[in-house]
Amino acid sequence: MRAGVVVAARPGVEELAARAEELGLHSFWVNDTPMVHGDPFVALSLCAKATSRIRLGICVTSPALRSAPAAASGLASLNALAPGRISCGVGTGNTARRTLGMRPTTTARLERFTAALQDLCAGRSTEYREGDRIRDIRFLHAGAQVNTADPIEFVVAALLGPKAAAVAGRRGTGLISVGMLDPTAWHALHETRRHAAQDARRDPDSPMESRAKSYVLTSLHLLDEDEDPDGDAARDATGHLVLSLLAFAADTAADASPFFDQLGPEERDAVRRLLDRRGTTPTAPDRHIKLYPGYLGRIAPQDRDLVLPSLMNALALVGTRDDLLTRITALEQAGVDELLIQPVVDPPAEMARLAQLLT
Repeated sequence: MRAGVVVAARPGVEELAARAEELGLHSFWVNDTPMVHGDPFVALSLCAKATSRIRLGICVTSPALRSAPAAASGLASLNALAPGRISCGVGTGNTARRTLGMRPTTTARLERFTAALQDLCAGRSTEYREGDRIRDIRFLHAGAQVNTADPIEFVVAALLGPKAAAVAGRRGTGLISVGMLDPTAWHALHETRRHAAQDARRDPDSPMESRAKSYVLTSLHLLDEDEDPDGDAARDATGHLVLSLLAFAADTAADASPFFDQLGPEERDAVRRLLDRRGTTPTAPDRHIKLYPGYLGRIAPQDRDLVLPSLMNALALVGTRDDLLTRITALEQAGVDELLIQPVVDPPAEMARLAQLLT
């Protein structure tokens, strides 16, 4: 299986990208969460100049954050800096919108956005709408400013259900998901994508469709001999994913969302403790200000007790080398093409361990 990393956009990120390339990793992604992380287009511009082979991706942008013309311009500009090496995840903005105190957009809007990006980034015209006004648009500048000749890879974020996988099927894109390590769930997503492609009269077995790849984003901790799998080191390496899930549950607990009710008693108690610890409630209008600082960054030691073993096992890969390879092989057999990790404790060392494991 291929291997890659996802990091927060920040100064110096290009040094990590160069190191990832040296290690033989396949891809290097940065988050697009404006109120939490730096700008991904700025970060990847630096990475493009510091690397020559590794793929560079945005994980993930959304029509609720950026208009299609603005996003396409940024992507095609990156493609001019790193021809044929650009990937872009697209989603409803589940995290990036919630950090603004807003709800994600709809899958219908996501599909229109994805189609517009595909058209514009390939040099085609597309329909653009503002209110009742509809116009055809396309890039009007030519030459070295943007690159529409080399293909950009698009992947749809499928987090909570099959609708996004169906969008991927109809649009001929790949899939990306966070913490979804159940091979059965991946089989279901791929079946949904395949059926949607057939319904859209796309041939799921054509060479173009076969290039659509699937990515799973997780965290990885390789245990030393006799190391406690629930110890501090494992919790620090995986806690950012666990707390992201708890924050989502806390943020949506009052929205009649089935997600909170599907959690077990211990997990629901952890959500309540997180809310109390952050000094907010499920209905506070400013809860996003309290829940998301430091989102997807290294957790504080005082929050280690919230990193429950049940959630670590569900969302992250913790184990011996043989344990990890067994789980990764099962994901590969379920159609996952690339394992992405988000290193937060010691990124260079964590990238090196990933490379040793998979490259």
